[in-house]
Amino acid sequence: MDLMDRIDKDVQRYFEQIAPEHRPLFDRIHGLILEECPEASVVISYRMPTYQIGKRRLHVGAWKHGLSIYGWKGQEGERFLVRHPDLRTSKGTIQLSPEAAAAIGDDEFRALARAALIG
Repeated sequence: MDLMDRIDKDVQRYFEQIAPEHRPLFDRIHGLILEECPEASVVISYRMPTYQIGKRRLHVGAWKHGLSIYGWKGQEGERFLVRHPDLRTSKGTIQLSPEAAAAIGDDEFRALARAALIG
């Protein structure tokens, strides 16, 4: 099944409105989350795509700077921010520019998604 087959129309509309310069980064993070957590559903919550498994959620919003990731939990998120302290903008938020993301390997993003959605 194609990843887009699992996405409702509101989420698809959100994806279509992402600025072209941020779309590759969004597609990368979206794909990594669903590869790591294939059972996750994707809905709109707080006006942004939200990946959820049961009561666990990870929000990924596209903004003018790139992406913001909200809802990560636990030690893995803290370890991520220890390795990349310049990405923390406030408690619970990771602000990710395309340039910053280019220096971070896929495994780090997979671990962040796994920690947020599976535990």
